[in-house]
Amino acid sequence: MKFSLTLIVLSFLIINVKAQEVIPLYAGDIPGAKPTPADYVENTEIRPNRTLSVTKVSIPTITVFEAPKNIATGTAVIICPGGGYHSLAFSHEGTDVAKRFNAIGVTAFVLKYRLPSDQIMVDKTYGPLQDAQQAIYLIRKNAKKYKIKTNKIGIMGFSAGGHFASTLLAHYNDLKISDPEKIDLRPNFAALIYPVISFEESVHTGTMKNLLGPNPADSLKHYFSANKNVNKKTPPTFLVHAKDDKTVPYENSLLMNEALKKNKVDTDIYLYENGGHGFGLINKTSDVDWFNLLAIWMKKEKF
Repeated sequence: MKFSLTLIVLSFLIINVKAQEVIPLYAGDIPGAKPTPADYVENTEIRPNRTLSVTKVSIPTITVFEAPKNIATGTAVIICPGGGYHSLAFSHEGTDVAKRFNAIGVTAFVLKYRLPSDQIMVDKTYGPLQDAQQAIYLIRKNAKKYKIKTNKIGIMGFSAGGHFASTLLAHYNDLKISDPEKIDLRPNFAALIYPVISFEESVHTGTMKNLLGPNPADSLKHYFSANKNVNKKTPPTFLVHAKDDKTVPYENSLLMNEALKKNKVDTDIYLYENGGHGFGLINKTSDVDWFNLLAIWMKKEKF
């Protein structure tokens, strides 16, 4: 019975995702990619909490959730699920969030990015940044197709997906992809939800090891600590964290918030007293809906 229920839930989630347009992140060969080994096969499964998890991603894609025409604002957001750079929490930190954005007139793109692996990448360290840059390149290039405004494209990330997004905030000008049209790769705004930020302070070692390897150089730790690389041109950023997060210390969000303030970048932060890590849209310990706070912030920032 338990097995049958799992199959039903899995089928529902997969059908729900496939109802949307799914487009490859790269039109042809993926730059910097190695031939994918036969045993490196993408896997989708249901976790005990009935959320969808994806591992061994070798072909990155974007799943498109277009806002309803009658309420569309022209704003878009790229959603980057978390998972410690070893998996993607694709439903509760991806597709579920996209639907909330659609409800406020925002078109959402759920990014299924490659997970760092020496098996499929020449240099796994910069593979995620490459996919982040390619995502905003592709979406901004096709803005007219999706009826979105090129100056209203943001990025959102959860946990390690927050690190993924914050790396783009810090290094959108460090080109890792082909950009013949010289399209601006800077997001216009960002939302980082219980994000990994620093590889130098309050470090989530699992995320760092999966991206940089077991003994990374100090220079790499610094490069991938977004709080040390922001500047006055970094996009406005909204942060959410729980103070009792024992997986990714909430100091990560504090570090980013403080760095942005020092550079006079618009930033706002909401800290739950409780909630732990990985709560997605719903923190069961609080009546506060952080997504509503984000929507209010986006309106204030004119997004």
